[in-house]
Amino acid sequence: MNFPDLAPALQKAAPELRGRLEANVRMADLCWFRTGGPAQALFTPADEDDLAYFLARLDPGIAVTTVGVGSNLLVRDGGIKGVVIRLGKGFHNLRVDGLRVEAGARILDVKLATTAAEANIAGLAFYRGIPGAVGGALRMNAGAYSAETKDVLVSCRGIDRSGTLHIFSNADMGFTYRHSGVPHDVIFTSALFEGRVGERAAIEAEMAEITRSRQESQPVNTRTGGSTFKNPPDHKAWQLIDAAGCRGLVVGDAQVSELHCNFLINRGAASAADIESLGEEVRRRVFETSGVRLEWEIERVGESTHAG
Repeated sequence: MNFPDLAPALQKAAPELRGRLEANVRMADLCWFRTGGPAQALFTPADEDDLAYFLARLDPGIAVTTVGVGSNLLVRDGGIKGVVIRLGKGFHNLRVDGLRVEAGARILDVKLATTAAEANIAGLAFYRGIPGAVGGALRMNAGAYSAETKDVLVSCRGIDRSGTLHIFSNADMGFTYRHSGVPHDVIFTSALFEGRVGERAAIEAEMAEITRSRQESQPVNTRTGGSTFKNPPDHKAWQLIDAAGCRGLVVGDAQVSELHCNFLINRGAASAADIESLGEEVRRRVFETSGVRLEWEIERVGESTHAG
């Protein structure tokens, strides 16, 4: 199914756009689960100024959804109404200054870690274990291996729904576990991180160990969205899922990973509904066996059913 074409009206309202504006784009091609319906309109801004220009001229009644590299995202089968904004090459800047690294929101977390290591900057190696990009790391206070974004962020830039640029300090971010308190309509565009003096060989050894650990314990190189549920206080989500008998559980062509049961996998032909239904069944069984309500870590967006 396709939505009505929004692109002509959007282009008319913002005639000086420099970015790419497309109608009814397959989101399954842009998400690691490889599922989901289309985006009614997909805008890839040329740079920060282009993004601000577009948002300032966008009808307030049109919904905006921001996506990154699609690693922690489930797009429902009915697709996403309104405008989907996906940052591209214009947000791929990367610069080192002393112990600080400035990175555009589109920079992959692994690239951030590698760049820091090459500059003998310690403290950012944990990003080697996070499958996503800087923008998503800011939004969810991404972390792994006993470190989080809040530990290394100095400040970041973002543009709100009205097209206004904001600069946020670490304290402004309102970081908690896997969460940022910045209003959800803000689209992060870049960030400044600071590490500490390190030695390249030692940092690279740390990253190699992270890589080894991930490969042994997580279903990498599969159609998955990363960790599905947040760890509840005083619990590990995977342990609760395992204790509830959900390891290997299947709904349609979606499966709870046998290797790490806080990961859901598209075995090849799963719909978004299969994956979400499987996740909800896991939540139900965990609550039934432990009394703990798991909270989704994967962001789910779009319409649950196709609209005619």
